[in-house]
Amino acid sequence: MLDYINAITLLANYIIVPSLAYGSQLALGALGITMVYAVLRFSNFAHGEIMSFGTMISIFIVWLFQSIGISINPLPTALLALPFSITATIILLLILDKTVFRYYQKQRVQPVTFMIVSVGVMFFLAGFIRFLIGTSKKNFDDGERFIVKASQFKQMTGLSEGLSIRTSQSITVIVTILLVIFIFWFLNKTRTGKSMRAFSDNEDLALLSGINPERVIIITWILVGVLASVAGTLYGLDKGYKPFVYLQLVLPIFAAAIVGGVGNPIGAVAGGYIIAFSEAFITFAYKRFLTYLLPKEWAPEGLVQILSTEYKFAVSFVLLVIVLLVRPTGLFRGKTL
Repeated sequence: MLDYINAITLLANYIIVPSLAYGSQLALGALGITMVYAVLRFSNFAHGEIMSFGTMISIFIVWLFQSIGISINPLPTALLALPFSITATIILLLILDKTVFRYYQKQRVQPVTFMIVSVGVMFFLAGFIRFLIGTSKKNFDDGERFIVKASQFKQMTGLSEGLSIRTSQSITVIVTILLVIFIFWFLNKTRTGKSMRAFSDNEDLALLSGINPERVIIITWILVGVLASVAGTLYGLDKGYKPFVYLQLVLPIFAAAIVGGVGNPIGAVAGGYIIAFSEAFITFAYKRFLTYLLPKEWAPEGLVQILSTEYKFAVSFVLLVIVLLVRPTGLFRGKTL
């Protein structure tokens, strides 16, 4: 019986807890992409760099607070920096909308043109961010690092396997739950949210009903700014900040949105966790896990790993292709808010 508990603890420590945190970050990112696609009708490939921009602002504010002795120990100072990061990201998005996206929207260009424009914005932001903060990895997770340490867990339970839960992981899951609840409440219960849903469902009919498209677009970018800056900062807290990584995040985030059903907020959230758990389960080495469950003579000698961790992002791509072939509309049939 003890071996089974050790096996479950091993999975919890290396798959379940990290995947819950990573899935939460992907869910927030996919939710931002979904809102842009559903309301503004284009795929924003610059979303990863927008997350990176928000994280960069959080880091600058954290450094400022640390230099003057402001902290909220044992919690990370980044939580204090989030309002500034959110504000800066919203301003950036409104500027991009005014100077870039709005022009093409008025021209009623094809979605593929919008996609190319967003790729251009992505490369511009990537260079701008790296010019400001550099390319090296930045760790800004201060305060108490662990809620539960593996060594403490072993002492408390007497198990061979430990379970560690980082503060950043817990904050990620809690903040994601609160933010997702707020977004769903806003879209379903407020007048502005219902206007956004109506605009997403049928733009022409919404305009005939007196809905102000300017207001809908601005509110959409504000919500996207909140989601992007929070998702980026939480990811940076959990794994450290490196600008190049945020460019790579575009694939799993888009995969999460499409797997769940692009344009469907519920699908975006579900897709984030599906991608995160799939990556973890497929790239995990099951040698120790099987050693606990099987008789000693059957214990594997190799790692028993389906794919190496280097192919982690490939899992997102494979899942994306499978869903597009089997169910092109996504698991939750995307299209509208």
